[in-house]
Amino acid sequence: MSASSTPPEGLQRSLSNRHLQLIAIGGAIGTGLFMGSGKTIALAGPSILLVYLIIGSALFFVMRALGELLLSDLEYKSFIDFCTDLLGPWAGFFCGWTYWFCWIVTAIADVIAIAAYAQFWFPSLAPWIPALLCVLLLLGLNLVTVRLFGELEFWFALIKIVAICALIVTGFGLVLWGFQSPSGNVASLANLWNDGGVFPMGLGGFFAGFQIAVFAFVGIELVGTTAAETADPRRNLPRAINSIPVRILVFYVLALVVIMAVTPWRQVVPDKSPFVELFVLAGVPMAASLINFVVLTSATSSANSGIFSTSRMLYGLAREGHAPRGLTQLSRAAVPARGLVLSCLCLLLGTVLIYLIPNLVTAFTLVTTLAAVLFMFVWSLILLAWLAYRRNRPERHAASAFRLPGGRWVCYGVLAFFAAVLVLLTLQDDTRQALLASPLWFLLLGVGYWWRGRTLRGG
Repeated sequence: MSASSTPPEGLQRSLSNRHLQLIAIGGAIGTGLFMGSGKTIALAGPSILLVYLIIGSALFFVMRALGELLLSDLEYKSFIDFCTDLLGPWAGFFCGWTYWFCWIVTAIADVIAIAAYAQFWFPSLAPWIPALLCVLLLLGLNLVTVRLFGELEFWFALIKIVAICALIVTGFGLVLWGFQSPSGNVASLANLWNDGGVFPMGLGGFFAGFQIAVFAFVGIELVGTTAAETADPRRNLPRAINSIPVRILVFYVLALVVIMAVTPWRQVVPDKSPFVELFVLAGVPMAASLINFVVLTSATSSANSGIFSTSRMLYGLAREGHAPRGLTQLSRAAVPARGLVLSCLCLLLGTVLIYLIPNLVTAFTLVTTLAAVLFMFVWSLILLAWLAYRRNRPERHAASAFRLPGGRWVCYGVLAFFAAVLVLLTLQDDTRQALLASPLWFLLLGVGYWWRGRTLRGG
């Protein structure tokens, strides 16, 4: 066998700074922003801006902790490596498998959404057909090279960025023009505080906004799973992480400001995308089709990220002995092909859900809330790993050029914030059901970890 046909021994650093920056931006702009923002505005009114700022600030600190840990030792390929090293094998096992399950659950939600978006153009098409085609297409593209994944995410993210920037420019244009809608509403920044103030729904509405808004940020940590395949991580990773606050301000805060300035918040329809409504007001005849295309690519981007990250998690789990060793085998293109195929087989469960659950909106809410709970567990493990690193590797922390601002106190504060969000999830029936279901996953993981230890001792 020639050297060129021999599978490589490890993941290759094929993603450029261009790919990493757009992957980071794409990860920070979820489907929840396009489709969930109408419901969050209806729940919290203008105070939703503060909700997104608080969640975004907390996750920026999680990403800074993640960046410091990954750069403290370039042998760390993902969360699994530093969780195993700093907290113990149990943490690597729980973190890796939970993150894998997070993205499987999220990608199933995306597959359901893709089926719904495709029916906008093809109402007579059976919904499982576009879902199946999407999974097969993404599997085929991801099997080629990791660089092709980077190119896909680059263009998917670019579409989302252009759509949101167009919305912001259009919205501010309507405000400066003093646009008056057919119902008599005048576009003005005063709409943010004229109707009941910034907290028109009280603290109850403000807290309710956190439940849905957290899911909009799911995937922000994706940049951490690409670290092992990123060229020059010491330069590119800090750049991607440090630009997160700007992204949150532009893509979340400014976008929601113009939506509520043009359409008074009480008139935002919870079950419709406010992005579509704003372009309709602006007189764009193809608004519905254009935004449907954007949200379709956004869901496809999320599913693509899910396929990528789950396959890398399985590869990392197998390297640590937490999954079958066969999953460490790479294809000639340096792609963990077996992990890709396994994750896509699990993802096809999304097409089964379309048959089993008649109310897709209910299914989507349950699935996304479960994903948000599990993502918060992974984010918390990252912070706990940083605390262990700070305590046990003080020399590395002292030598770090990319430290977590605020140190231990910031860590404790963000962990307390995640605990508070879990309490808030108990306030609504649909989110409470998903929260109550999450312990079943950890019970299953506990049994799996016990069985793994028993097998190793028996061997």
